[in-house]
Amino acid sequence: MLSKTDEGKNLKENIVKKTMEYPFLQKPIAIYERENGHKIVLAYKPGTLVNVSTWVKTGSINETSENNGISHFLEHLMFKGTKNHKAGYFDRMLESKGAIVNAATWKDYTFYYVTLPKGQNDEYFKLAINLHADMMLNPVIPPEEIGDTFDINNPNIKSKRERHVVTEEIRMREDQSWTKVYNLCNNNMYTNHPYKMDVIGTAKLIAEMPRETVLDYYKTHYTPANMTTIVAGEFDFDKVLELLVKEFDFEGRRNNPIRINQIDEPHSSYVEQKSSINTGFLTIGYLCPKAKDLKSTILGEMVSIILGDGQSSRLYQNLIEKQDVPIFNIVASDYYSFRDGGNFFVQANFQADKKDEAVDAVKTEIEKICSKKISDGELRKAVKKLKARFAETSETVSDIAETIGYYMTVCDGADQIKDYISVLEKVTADEIFEYSKKYLDLSKATVALLLPEDK
Repeated sequence: MLSKTDEGKNLKENIVKKTMEYPFLQKPIAIYERENGHKIVLAYKPGTLVNVSTWVKTGSINETSENNGISHFLEHLMFKGTKNHKAGYFDRMLESKGAIVNAATWKDYTFYYVTLPKGQNDEYFKLAINLHADMMLNPVIPPEEIGDTFDINNPNIKSKRERHVVTEEIRMREDQSWTKVYNLCNNNMYTNHPYKMDVIGTAKLIAEMPRETVLDYYKTHYTPANMTTIVAGEFDFDKVLELLVKEFDFEGRRNNPIRINQIDEPHSSYVEQKSSINTGFLTIGYLCPKAKDLKSTILGEMVSIILGDGQSSRLYQNLIEKQDVPIFNIVASDYYSFRDGGNFFVQANFQADKKDEAVDAVKTEIEKICSKKISDGELRKAVKKLKARFAETSETVSDIAETIGYYMTVCDGADQIKDYISVLEKVTADEIFEYSKKYLDLSKATVALLLPEDK
C-alpha cells in the first residue's frame, strides 16, 4: 500500500499497488487501486508514443428500452466541452500535437483514448493527461451542442447538432444487411437481458432524449469505481502515477450500486425478416459462458477458428471451396466475449433461392464439430493462430492499453492476460469436443434470416 510518504511521493491517499507480468513486455505492469475505487494501470513500452485511455464500466448492459443508445450518445457528447474548455478545444489542441483522439462504446464498456508523441520534456504527454482527465470528470454537455429534441418523422430539424449526427449514424446502419441480420439474431437470443438491444440505440429515442436524462446517466455511471485509466509507453511510473492522481480528482464523487442482470437461459428460436436485398443473410447464434471464464473463452475462440475463420476453415472449405454448384458467397464464424456471457455466431451470405439448402448445410457443419473430435492438425492450427493474435496485443501502446482496458473492465482484473498463453497451451481436443457439444447444440440455437422481399 502506498501512502503520501511512500517512495518520496506526495500522494494524498492510500493506494494499493499490484504488479503483474505481461507477456512480451520488458517490465511488469503496475495496477493501482485508489481509496475511491478508481484504478490506474501503467504499462512500459519503449518508444516515442504514449497512449492515455479511460475505460468506463457502462454500455448497453446498463440501458433499458426507454434509454437504449444513451451510452453511445453520451460518448459523442463527452467531447463537447468541459467546465474549463469550450467545445472543440480538446480535439484541436491534441491533434495539433499529432494525437489520435477517439472513443468507442460496446455492450460492457465505453472508452476514450489519446495516442500521441510525448513531446520535448514530456510536454505533450502531460497535456494529454490534463485534458483527458478534464474531459472525463468535467463535461458540461451544453444544450447548444446536443441540439433540440425533434420528431424523427419530421424533417424540419431546427438545430443539426450532435443529436442529429447520431440519428443519422443510426439511419445509415439500418441500411446495412449484416447489421440487420445480426440485430435480428441478437435480439431473439435473449428474453430480458439488456444485451438484446442494439448498442447504438434507435433514432426515435435519441431524437427525443432530454439533456437531463443524459446528465443523470453520466452521474450514475461515470464514478470512480467504474473507471480504469491506463497509460502505456515509456515513462517514469511514479511521476505519472502522481500526475494521474492529481488530475483525476473526483472531488468526493460517490460510487453507485452496480446493476446486476440475470442472464437468459439458452433456447431455440427461428426468425425471418424481409428486406430490399437480392441475396440471403443468415446468422446462427448461441449463448456461451462469461468472459471471466478464461478457459471457456479460449475454447470458444478455438472452435470459431476451426469452424469458420479464414479460407482453411471447415465452413469455407466445405461450403465454398468444394462446392460444384455455389450456394454461399460468404460463410464464417466468430466469438464475442461479454461480462455476463459470450456469444458464438455463424454467419453466411447465400443465394436466396437456396435458403433451405443453405441453412441445412450450415447446420450440418455445426453438427459435425459437435459429434466428432477435431484433428491434431486443427488443434495445432488454432493454438498457433491464437498465440499470434495474443502476441499482436503487445505490438503498440494502443494495443497494450486496449487489451488491459478490456480485461480490467469486462473481467474485473488483468490476471487473465498473464494466464492466457499457459491456459491456451493446455487445451485438448477432448475439451473442444465437450465444449462444442454443450454450447453449440442446435436445440439451443437462434436462427435468423434476412431474405429478399417477395416479388
